[in-house]
Amino acid sequence: MIVVTGAGGFVGQAVVERLLAQGRSVVGFDTRAEGMIAAPAFRAVVGDLADPAARRAALADGCDALIHLATVPGGAAEADPAASRRVNVDAMYDLLEDVRAISHRPRVVYASSIAVFGDPLPSNGVDDATVIAPKLVYGGHKAMMEIALAMMSARSEIDGVTVRLPGVVARPQGPSGMKSAFMSDLFHALRGGRSFQCPVSAGATIWVQSVTRCADNLIHGLTLDSATMPRTRVVTLPALAMRMADLVAEIASQTGASPELVEYRPDDALEAAFGRHPALATPAAERAGFAHDGDLRSLVERALGRMAHMDQQGQ
Repeated sequence: MIVVTGAGGFVGQAVVERLLAQGRSVVGFDTRAEGMIAAPAFRAVVGDLADPAARRAALADGCDALIHLATVPGGAAEADPAASRRVNVDAMYDLLEDVRAISHRPRVVYASSIAVFGDPLPSNGVDDATVIAPKLVYGGHKAMMEIALAMMSARSEIDGVTVRLPGVVARPQGPSGMKSAFMSDLFHALRGGRSFQCPVSAGATIWVQSVTRCADNLIHGLTLDSATMPRTRVVTLPALAMRMADLVAEIASQTGASPELVEYRPDDALEAAFGRHPALATPAAERAGFAHDGDLRSLVERALGRMAHMDQQGQ
């Protein structure tokens, strides 16, 4: 049995759909039923991750593996650090304790974030040796749980795989609590032929991965040989590094929209946090079998394809 927390969310839905297509049995755990699908091999549990009874319900069928996506995201964590600690640290640690108590060394795939590196990022690039130095509450809490996962793996209590996610596109429209949501909003605007005020400059550099590729990477984490992972059990996922103007041009090309619909009005804080990503090297992740989208055209195709799929599902 595979348990997926945050199963009704943007990434969680894609993960669950792919697992079910592979014939897996899945329990989805989220705070609300919206976004969780109905399928014979899928059981939905609605509840708070911090509630022991809700966790027991999610684990009632056992847990061979866990994909942990549930989180209080970046902007929301900064606005309410106590809520971030309750969910992103305390409840996650309790969940790991619950899982190890009912399973023998279960595989745990944890979605961390590049926010652990802090900002500004090193101008000479980020690689496997880059020291984490989180500045935001979200990044700090993610870093704490990376260490917890590594400790429990070293004690043979779980078999942990932590992946640091870059910007993932294209999220649904509406409030997400993610400060990087403007990257997804761009897709929606151009796809709909609407004007868009971009909060970073045309020359801003970003790291991006499609949600389809992200889901594939998370599912790969379930079956990889953990001996291919670093001792820390942490890798930064491969991502495409690109200029914002190039992303705009490719989306415009594939949607038939005019790139002139985009007006650049940089916000200094967002530019500093999300528009100055240096070169990225991820050899440890690549050795473990993780991958990026290949090229910008493929990334945009996958993101637009996922958006069309969600439209057909009425989500």
